[in-house]
Amino acid sequence: MTIAEQAEHVKRADGADRADGFGRVGQTTLPSSRSLVGTALAGVRRNPLLPVLVLMVVVFQSATGSFLDAGNLRGIATDAATIAIVAVPLALLVISGYLDLSVGSSLALGALVAGQLAGTHHQPLAVSVLGALAAGAVVGAVNGILCCYLGLSAFIVTLGMLTAVRGVAQQLFPLPLSNFGDGYAWLGGATLAGIAAPVVIATLVLLAGAAFLAFAPGGRHLFAIGVNREAAYLSGINIRRTPFALFVLTAAAAALAGAIRASVLDSASAGTSGAGFELTVLTAVLLGGVALTGGSGSVFGVLLGVLFLGCLQNGLTLLSVPTFWQQIAQGTSLVIGAALAYFGPRLNRA
Repeated sequence: MTIAEQAEHVKRADGADRADGFGRVGQTTLPSSRSLVGTALAGVRRNPLLPVLVLMVVVFQSATGSFLDAGNLRGIATDAATIAIVAVPLALLVISGYLDLSVGSSLALGALVAGQLAGTHHQPLAVSVLGALAAGAVVGAVNGILCCYLGLSAFIVTLGMLTAVRGVAQQLFPLPLSNFGDGYAWLGGATLAGIAAPVVIATLVLLAGAAFLAFAPGGRHLFAIGVNREAAYLSGINIRRTPFALFVLTAAAAALAGAIRASVLDSASAGTSGAGFELTVLTAVLLGGVALTGGSGSVFGVLLGVLFLGCLQNGLTLLSVPTFWQQIAQGTSLVIGAALAYFGPRLNRA
């Protein structure tokens, strides 16, 4: 298929197809003749991580007897919330064919800026969070300009920013920060209708990401850009604006996650905050079936990836598994996620 033919296909797809926020580009309804069993099997095939997640929960509950306790489930949800907040915009960015490896450093910068405003300058919670978001947005804008408008490699640019932003944070905040005040503690410790505030924020981010893919034209365009950028351009899609906005949103979301973690821990450090976070988030995205090459993925899959990592870490901790084995498990999960992202679309076409 030539580039022109692909562009015409993108135009037709943009008018006829709709990206399901919890699925992939294509029809959003199943054939009426399909049985319930067949529908269930098709859902499992689209999200092969789901049965694995269910099996893991059963194993951990059988081994510990307390894995499914309400308090433990709340802990899993709270710990996974910051991952989900960043994983959703990162997944959309990856679907469009780009990547951001600097989210761990953006998290640290956001935590430190928010902590400095709240603890040292005694600013209200809203001002502290807005300061963190602004710092993250600046990082994302730099990434977006270099990658989307100047055409530099997203892998190289964001890998460089991973180190550069961490260095800036260490220069601006050479000493760890702590004691941010009771007002700032609300962000990580408050509950809304019995649900922890970070979980509420993560839920809103998940719903917003799903709605964007399902209803916004830009959501459908992401898949076209990720599949073939030149064909998307020839079909009239602005191939720079939406990915640039996603770079800004991803970094801002990482800064927000940093502000939340600083609130939970009541401390932040330029050297340790967010260290390795980029690999954790990328693992969740890949486990969710988002293709690293772009053009395929779903918000529901990302949610499964986040829950998988949260349950895995929590279950291993309950079983008193040594830290190095937990690191091995997370690294193995990243490899599995890459395999799912590669073979998942092929299984769906089978």
